[in-house]
Amino acid sequence: MPNKKEPGKVLTQLNKKELETYEKELLKLKEDIVHDIKNMHDNTRSGDNESKDLSGHVMHMADVATDMYDKEFNLGLASKDRELLQEIEDALQRIKEGTFGVCIATGKHITKARLKAIPYVKYCLDYQEQLDSKKR
Repeated sequence: MPNKKEPGKVLTQLNKKELETYEKELLKLKEDIVHDIKNMHDNTRSGDNESKDLSGHVMHMADVATDMYDKEFNLGLASKDRELLQEIEDALQRIKEGTFGVCIATGKHITKARLKAIPYVKYCLDYQEQLDSKKR
């Protein structure tokens, strides 16, 4: 953690050991998500050749529709996973910059309980509640 405060930069309230713990947790989450995306991609690709059964007959239309739904569902999940992956990458970058645990909107410290629940969180609870109320 940097000792000098750079102009315009808020330093985290977390110590080096806590930052290392969050970094390890974020890297594990990243690894799990990449693995999940790869599995979904492989499963979607392996289903491309399944429109015929082993005897060479075309599958029933309902089966084809179910397969198409499953593929679209998996693509939606993969898209959400990619968004989450970006959030994790951003959090890892904030650790490197010394701003992890600080709300990117207000500059206030994010509580350790919130970071423990969502280690890639970028907003303090107060600001997140403001965002959520605006969405309603």
